[in-house]
Amino acid sequence: MILLFVMGLALVVSALVLLSLALNEGEGHGVTRSLALLQAMTAAPKELTEDLDRPFADRVLQPLQQRALRLGRRLSGADSAERIRRKLEVAGNPAGWTVDRVVGGKVLGAVVGLVVALLFSLMLGAGLPVRLVVVLGGAVAGFFAPSMFLYQKAYDRSAQLQRELPDAIDLLTISVEAGLGFDAAIQQVARNTEGPLADEFARVLREMQIGQGRSMALRGLADRTNVPDVRTFVGAMVQADAFGIPIGQVLRVQSSEIRVKRRQRAEEKAQQVPVKITVPLIFCILPCLFIAVMGPAAISIMDSFR
Repeated sequence: MILLFVMGLALVVSALVLLSLALNEGEGHGVTRSLALLQAMTAAPKELTEDLDRPFADRVLQPLQQRALRLGRRLSGADSAERIRRKLEVAGNPAGWTVDRVVGGKVLGAVVGLVVALLFSLMLGAGLPVRLVVVLGGAVAGFFAPSMFLYQKAYDRSAQLQRELPDAIDLLTISVEAGLGFDAAIQQVARNTEGPLADEFARVLREMQIGQGRSMALRGLADRTNVPDVRTFVGAMVQADAFGIPIGQVLRVQSSEIRVKRRQRAEEKAQQVPVKITVPLIFCILPCLFIAVMGPAAISIMDSFR
């Protein structure tokens, strides 16, 4: 019995030792495998890890924008790039806006507008015809959203150029009559004023400094805007430079004419006020006035008939 007990105890101890060795070997292999995997990831070539190190915008957004750009070029006409470049020039070249970004933004805007319109129609619970109209309208609105933005920017910039032009011409006239040259007078306007007109004059100076002629630089200023007064001023300056007419005299005439035009525009706006106020007068003011005046009389008449 003692011998059997000793043999059984030896067998149990041997089994425990073998089991512990097997567990230690398996754990060692698992740790070794993990360490080898980490070492392989850290020692991998840059060609394999650079895709993971790139930011989300470069990995996802940029390829999406490139696909939208290719699709937008197919949908747009052959002269769309030139037309968009012209719109960007008139709008003052907003920061970050390029021809490719506008073309790609049209496609992305159409997709976003379609999705938003679809969700909105589902929330309203409209029928299929109304849903199709809403979705189509959202896609069209999203497609033309970048163009509308550029149009609004160009309109605001043109209005600001028209407001700043009389003061700028007065400052040019005073500077030239004080003895400065025309280029120095433009530099004074660009330095002492702010706004799109000052930026345009500064660009004219930079173009002349890199070797472009004064007439060409001024014509470029006229091409970058659609304000008639700016075009008239540039045409007068180009003709004065070509025919040798004194700049001070031309500036004096331009200053007086632009003042007259500004006063005429103010009078035109004043004449439009009675016409524009007719609609709110009919639909908003007169009904309230009728209620206040005729209301008590109507109540008295109704009480009398009762």
